Amino acid sequence: MKTYDTIIIGGGRASHLAKNIGKLGKKVALIEKSRLGGTCSNRGCVPSKLLIGYADVIRSIQGSEKHSILSKIEDIKVEKIFENNNSFIDSVDGKYKSRLNDNVDIYRGVGYFLSNNVVEVNNEKLTSDKIVIATGSSPKEPLVEGAWTSDDIFPLEKIPSSISIVGSGFIACELANVFDALGIKTKLLVRGDELLSNEDEEIQETFKKEFSKNIDIEFNTTVKDAKYKDKAFEITLESNDKSTKEYKSEALLYAIGRQSNAHSLKLGNTTIKTDERGYIKRDEFFETNAKGVYVVGDAAGEYMLQHAAAYEMNYLFKILFEDKKEPLKFKYMPHAVFTTPEIASVGLTEKQAQERNLDVVVSKTSWEASAKAEAMKLDYPFTKLIVDKNSYEILGCHIIGPQSSTMIHQVLTVMHIDNDIRHLKEMLYIHPALSETLLPAAINTIKNIEKRK
Repeated sequence: MKTYDTIIIGGGRASHLAKNIGKLGKKVALIEKSRLGGTCSNRGCVPSKLLIGYADVIRSIQGSEKHSILSKIEDIKVEKIFENNNSFIDSVDGKYKSRLNDNVDIYRGVGYFLSNNVVEVNNEKLTSDKIVIATGSSPKEPLVEGAWTSDDIFPLEKIPSSISIVGSGFIACELANVFDALGIKTKLLVRGDELLSNEDEEIQETFKKEFSKNIDIEFNTTVKDAKYKDKAFEITLESNDKSTKEYKSEALLYAIGRQSNAHSLKLGNTTIKTDERGYIKRDEFFETNAKGVYVVGDAAGEYMLQHAAAYEMNYLFKILFEDKKEPLKFKYMPHAVFTTPEIASVGLTEKQAQERNLDVVVSKTSWEASAKAEAMKLDYPFTKLIVDKNSYEILGCHIIGPQSSTMIHQVLTVMHIDNDIRHLKEMLYIHPALSETLLPAAINTIKNIEKRK
């Protein structure tokens, strides 16, 4: 049995943790069943956003007429686009491996527990008084045999001429936007009548209206039956009124959520507990029921975002090796949806504030006063703020429009340093930068607060 200073199960964001521990001269066992870099770099955030970059250019050209520019796309080299994307994915593992020094031993295989402090991988037993579980999450299984999940398209070797995507969340919407923009016949199948149901309701409403202009969407629809025959899926759709219709699609992809990977760890051999969803329980210092065993990232099922996982990894390093005494408390957890239109959000929605009976002021401000926004020839972008009436504290911010994922960081900065919306009003903005749209949003909110008072 080999003894290590730290054993890490999962080589995604935790590869950075392994790197930093190895730099201390400590021996690390890094266990990864697939590619180093994890879901984000291989099958999620990064390769999908690379494809979205192409989609953004295509959408810009398609929308050029509103700028009095008549343009035509002669050809979209779809094979070359996916070849470039696949090439990036092929390079990820090597890049991550190159960052690790000789103190990190990489084990390629599925690691699982024999006891609280003993792990087996490839018939080899490893032990440590510090074990980190970073096994992430995986897409929920398709309900139809032969259908894809997002894991199956990164890398994508055979490009379909048509694709149907089941789901209404950000993964489904982002992928539908990409495939449609690339000229692949795309249909989005949505069980209810909402898209992005976790977003603020006014954001949802605007997003649905704008997104539907590009994407063929079947709302209130389920896949009643689907069979793969003659290189295509024969799909029967059923609507809420029980009427059915049939059509064919070369590919069928399910984006219906994610699930825990804890089943591969054989936690029954340990005292480690999971919650009702199958995610691993932990305390405020990331420690599980088993002393010296920690869980970070998606494996804990709390903040299932790459930026949260990366932050947790860095904080766990401080706890384990820099004697950090304070638990990590995320004050705010932002997110973005990278489609056309783009969305960014942080904090409470209006509905959540109402459900908590909070004394808030809500304002919705369009970007129409901004020359930079006016130049984009878009009439839908707006910023919505939810602010505590008494303290001026920003409780929620929701933005829909180009570059919203960048713009919201200005709000985040205020929220993290001294959360008072009056700072956004007092700031000096570059005119007419797009960020300047936050100024009238702040002014309107403050005026509404003063009226209420």
